[in-house]
Amino acid sequence: MQKTVVITGASRGIGRAAALHFAANGWNLAVCCRQNAALLETLCQKAGALGVSCLSYTGDMGQPEQVARFFSQIWQRFPQIDVLINNAGVSFSGLFQDMTPDQWQQIVSSNLNSVFYCSQQAVRRMLPRQSGCILNVSSVWGNVGASCEVAYSAAKGGVSSLTKALAKELAPSHIRVNAVAFGAIDTDMNAFLNAEERQALIDEIPAGRMGTAKEAAAFLYQLAEAPEYLTGQVITMDGGWI
Repeated sequence: MQKTVVITGASRGIGRAAALHFAANGWNLAVCCRQNAALLETLCQKAGALGVSCLSYTGDMGQPEQVARFFSQIWQRFPQIDVLINNAGVSFSGLFQDMTPDQWQQIVSSNLNSVFYCSQQAVRRMLPRQSGCILNVSSVWGNVGASCEVAYSAAKGGVSSLTKALAKELAPSHIRVNAVAFGAIDTDMNAFLNAEERQALIDEIPAGRMGTAKEAAAFLYQLAEAPEYLTGQVITMDGGWI
């Protein structure tokens, strides 16, 4: 039986790269994004060319009713979920005092609430099987915080704490929960940087460059295939930056 991975925020960046990496290794895909349906369609076409099945869904994983619809379609298509990758999220850069309540809610909803809603749906089916893996995409800012990214840092810090707590709760059921605190990965999320800001950031990274989405995807795949005893960890991948 082919394994199935669910990846949120899969239209671009790390999520898309992860989907293609898993598909290349024979995994069926269930992917979603908030609004880029056309990009998901091209992703599924590429997955089909690799000989795997792909289900796509467009909706906000920060909204529980949208999550329920997505997972309902997953259960109709696939017999089980082997791995859930909670990758959906958005960033916000700006002064704390200027942030509106709506902006705060959007950041927390996309980056933290989505992890809760999607993980709960997956766990309900993983528990009877006594098997499964949840991987949460976090950030180095969830570890140390970032000036002008207070809400994002808070939400990613919540993801890291959720990871550790849920791992302890699910370990007796043989379900692993880990997170990766990524550093500067060269994706659209960093597109707001101008050339000078981008170079200044790279100069701070001992590796001398940003990470690539393909590197992030390959690491997520390694964690998906890791031994059961590896759980409850928030692993930093940042080129020695933080």
